[in-house]
This record gives sequence, structure tokens and C-alpha cells, in this order.
Amino acid sequence: MERETLMAQFRPEKGKGAARRLRHEGLIPAVVYGHHEDPIPVSLNSQQLTKILRRGARGRSLINLTIDGLGDGSINTTVILKDKQVNPLKQTIIHVDLYRVIMHEEISVSVPVHTVGTAIGVEKGGVADQLLREIEVRCLPTDIPPEIEIDVSSLDIGDAIHVESIRLEKATILTDPQQAIVTVAPPTVLEEPVVEEEVEEEVAVEEEEKVEAAEETAGERE
Repeated sequence: MERETLMAQFRPEKGKGAARRLRHEGLIPAVVYGHHEDPIPVSLNSQQLTKILRRGARGRSLINLTIDGLGDGSINTTVILKDKQVNPLKQTIIHVDLYRVIMHEEISVSVPVHTVGTAIGVEKGGVADQLLREIEVRCLPTDIPPEIEIDVSSLDIGDAIHVESIRLEKATILTDPQQAIVTVAPPTVLEEPVVEEEVEEEVAVEEEEKVEAAEETAGERE
């Protein structure tokens, strides 16, 4: 598996204020953890991390991480991007979790699901719905699939593809096998909108009935 390279700087300061200053400088607060070792708070170059993600890493690629600022030298370790927090308004990364990996030990990761083809049911007017976009697997770091591809072209209306139908050679699937990934539902029947003229006519009839009732009441009183 091809590896990415990333530089990190140890950050002694913690807290929201320190994190805000880092982001203002174009850096991303992060933490390196895993394998019973103490977490190491670091900062990452936002442009460098963004380039890694744009190349399709999606957090599943192995990353050769070099941490500077710890003691007299630097530390080299292998990590994966385990989690990231994104600003909901600006859609920018504001924090990252990097998990240490040991090459001969299996790890659990989420792998994206990508569908290909056009379902038969969709051509008949049905609606395809992808219910699951990631599948949890366990495997060696070098065997992490970049994505899981599913062909949906044979799905008719009412059909579905479940997790149990997926086969991976070098990974164990941890997601519930009975969970549906993609379904094709019958076409949605929309009620015809009421014509504005019909609504106006109904209102006019109701007003006439009210007037007639009022006149009848008045006539009885006379």
C-alpha cells in the first residue's frame, strides 16, 4: 500500500484559546494516540493535510508521521487518520485524531461504499436509496481496502443489497450482515395539486351558503 508523508509539531499548549491561535496560523490541532502509549498533542499544516485527503486518502491510507519538538530529536511513527472534526459552516477541518498502527496487528476501520451502474428498478421509475455509506472492517494495516464497490444494475423495484453479500479476501466485515446497503423503492405517487380556481369556487360556494343561512335566519325572525 502506498504511504503518505506528514510532518507534525509537538504543541505544549492546550485549550480552546491555543487551538484557535493555531488555526489562525494555518495549522490544525491534532492528537496522536494508540497502543497504550501516552497521547501526543501536535499541530499539522492544514495545506499539507488537505492535499493528502484530496489524493484520496480518506483516512484509510497509511501515513508516515514525523513529530518534531519532542526532546532533542524527532519521532517517526506510522498512523492512520482515525477521525476529524469539521466546522459545519466553513467546512474546514478543525481537529484531527491520528491512530498509531503496528504493521503486524489488525485494526478496525471504516471503508467507504461506492455504487456503480443504474438499477433496473430506477429505469422503471423506482427510487434508489443508499442507506449505508461506510462499512466497518478489521484487517492488517496493509490490507485496508480504499473503498468497497457495489454494482446495483441488477436491482429491480423492491430489491436490496445487504452487507452479507459483500466478500473481502483480506478483511473481516464487522458491520451487521443483515443491514441493507442499497434499496430500490417503488415510485412515489404525488397527489395532484388542487387547481386554484377550484379552491376559489369552493370558497365562493361556502360564502354563498353562509349568506343564504343568514337570510333564512333573518326571515324566520321577521
